[in-house]
Amino acid sequence: MQSGYSYRLTEPMGENFDSDFRPDLTPKDMLRLGVFGGKYMTDGKSEFPADWFAAAKLSPQRRDPRLNYFGVDASQPLSVWLKKGWIHPDDPRGWFQWYCRYYMGRRMPDEDRRQIQRWKAMRRHIRQIEKNCEPGDLGCRRRQRQVLLHWAYDSRKI
Repeated sequence: MQSGYSYRLTEPMGENFDSDFRPDLTPKDMLRLGVFGGKYMTDGKSEFPADWFAAAKLSPQRRDPRLNYFGVDASQPLSVWLKKGWIHPDDPRGWFQWYCRYYMGRRMPDEDRRQIQRWKAMRRHIRQIEKNCEPGDLGCRRRQRQVLLHWAYDSRKI
């Protein structure tokens, strides 16, 4: 993923999250369900626990939206992320890379606050689904549901 980059894990894996950050899904859950067209983590598996990838839906060649849980494309290209200033140099793959490392126990206070604020902003998609869909209708607003899945919200519960 990023040659020469190293970091310290200062918290136990999956514990001691910021009180404002309560994701529904772990990185392992997300990879198993199908996110980012299966392409996101194919070249960085060695950084994370092998069991995260045991049942992951991955596409080693290219992104395949059919691997997403909701079967739709809900991603923007990295070029858009860069243009909008969403990428931190330590996490060149964006939010999910940050989340995986945060989950592992890395803490970077300023970046953590920024990414948690971005995560909280995704709640607008929950409100749209609640407003426009019958409870449990997973066919309603599939793209928004997939976006939420990309951000560790379990939109199957809505």
